[in-house]
Parts: sequence; structure tokens; C-alpha cells
Amino acid sequence: MNYAKKIYIFLITITIVVVLIYGQSIIIPFILAILFWFLIRVIKKLLSKVKFTRKWPVWILTLISSVVLLSFLVLAVQMISKNIQHLSNTLPVYEANIAKMANSINERFEIDLFSMMSDYAKDLNFGGILSSLFSALTGLFGSAFTVLLYLVFLLLEEPIFPKKLKAMYPNIERYNHINELVGKIDYSIGNYISLKTATSLLTGTLSYFALLFIGIDAPLFWAFLIFVLNFIPTIGSLIATIFPTIFAILQFGEFTPGFLVLAIIGSIQIVVGNFIEPKLMGNSLNISPLVVFLTLAIWGVIWGVTGMLLSVPITVILIIIMSEFPGTKPIAILLSRRGKLNK
Repeated sequence: MNYAKKIYIFLITITIVVVLIYGQSIIIPFILAILFWFLIRVIKKLLSKVKFTRKWPVWILTLISSVVLLSFLVLAVQMISKNIQHLSNTLPVYEANIAKMANSINERFEIDLFSMMSDYAKDLNFGGILSSLFSALTGLFGSAFTVLLYLVFLLLEEPIFPKKLKAMYPNIERYNHINELVGKIDYSIGNYISLKTATSLLTGTLSYFALLFIGIDAPLFWAFLIFVLNFIPTIGSLIATIFPTIFAILQFGEFTPGFLVLAIIGSIQIVVGNFIEPKLMGNSLNISPLVVFLTLAIWGVIWGVTGMLLSVPITVILIIIMSEFPGTKPIAILLSRRGKLNK
């Protein structure tokens, strides 16, 4: 019986992975809609605390929160498009700077860099790099209509859901238990998204002023890239620092601006990521660092960049749900940070 049970679990796991891979065009927009829904709820909670809007009807607060979020997303996409176009127009300058840097290295170290790198130089296509970067970012909003459709239905379903939940579980004890579980998921994910958005926004804003001071082209684009990539645990901040560093070297044709960007942006990442963010989040995310890295890799393989961005929220939900059932509780403890489950 145990052997048959293991086979069933293995087959179910394989089926889930296949569905996640081949059904990502449907699943990813739905998950993005859920995350945007959580952001709307966070904005709505902030508005409900303001004295001026505290007594406004809930539907008006929901409408205002939705307009604020959607306006930010539209402006972000427009800003990315304009900055990518600007960077593409300056590609000849970058290519000329590469030749200038190579000649400088040749003269200083007496190394024929062009001959050594000739095979690789043919394959260098900075326009393609920028295009790929643009595709990765706009891919998050690529199914905008589908995401918006899901989001509208989630907002319409929100006020009715408590009534449905009560009807589904007429037993008061069972209802209270399920309601507590839903509330725990709501709090954990909402808390994570709001705090992570705040710290990423802080990192992006500080990076913008730093890049503007140094004189980097399209500082708004790089700041937004840093803001988005900071949602990817561990390696996101590293990638967000390396990209503007490389383009600073290409823009100026020398290494000093690149080192300056690396030092300043890297320092901002270290201070926010290692001091400010842990103090704000505390123990709200009870996930082992090893599990964060593993889930980052797994979801990255399944869904690419989008999977990396969604890896932590998905893992939080799984830990909370598994902690509520005796059969999966040991797995939840294994995935937790200190071997204890938050109650």
C-alpha cells in the first residue's frame, strides 16, 4: 500500500509540473492578478487609515486603489519603452567606446584584445541584449488583458467570498478554522508584498538619484529595473547592480564610472537588504534561506523570470497550508526558518 501511495504521489507531482509548464499562459496571469489584488488591498488599507477617506464606502476605496495601481503599471510600461528606445539610439556610442577601451588596453598592456576576442565580438549584439531585457520586463505585463480580466473578477468576488465560505462550512468550528487559515494567508502575503514593495521602492529611488548624479543614461529605466529585480530573492539585487555597472562602462568608455556605480548601488543594496528590510519584515516570512534559494531555482526553471518573482509568495502560501494538515505538517516545519511554525 505504501509503495502504491508513493507511485501516486510521484505521478501527481509529475502531472502538476507538466500542468505548470504547459498551462503557464493561463496560470501566470491569474497569479499576477492575485498579487495585484493584494497590492490593491494594501493601498485600500492605507486609504482607510487616512482621516479624510476613512468614512468613504469600500467600493470607492477599491476603485481609487485600482486606478492608482493600474496608472503606475501603465506609466512603468511607457517609461520602459521610451528608455529602451533611448538606449537603442545610443548603441553606436557604446560600440565606439568598446573600441576605445580595447585600444587603451592594447596600448597599456601590449595585448591584442581584438584578435583574442574576435570570435566573441562577432556574436556581441547589444541591441539584442536590450531587446531581450525589454521582453523579460514587459513579459510580466504581456497578458495585460487577461490579468485585468482576472483582477476585475477577483474584486467582484471579494465582498461575496466570506458569505460563500460560511455557506461552505456550516459547522462553526470548521468555519472558524478555515477563516483563520485564509486570514493567515492574507496577512502573510499582504505583509510580504507591501514591505517588499516599500523596500524595493526605496532601493530604486536611492539608486535613481545615484545614477542621475553619476550621469548614467536613462536613470529611470535602471531604477525601475532595480525595483523589479529586488523582488527576486538573493540573486535579484546582484543582477540589478551588474546591469547598470556594465552599461556605465560602455557609456563612458572607461572603468571608473562602472566602479562608481558598482560601489554606490552595491552599498545601497547591502544597507537596504541586510539592515532595513530584515528589521521591517522581522519573522513575517518563516522560510529557510536554503528553501528560498531552491524554490528560486525551481520556479525559475519552470516559469523563468516571472517564476523567480513569484517564488517567495508561492512558498509562503504552501508552508501555511501544509502546516494546517497533520500529513504535511513535517514538510512545513522542514521548510521553515527555525523549525517552528508561526501561530
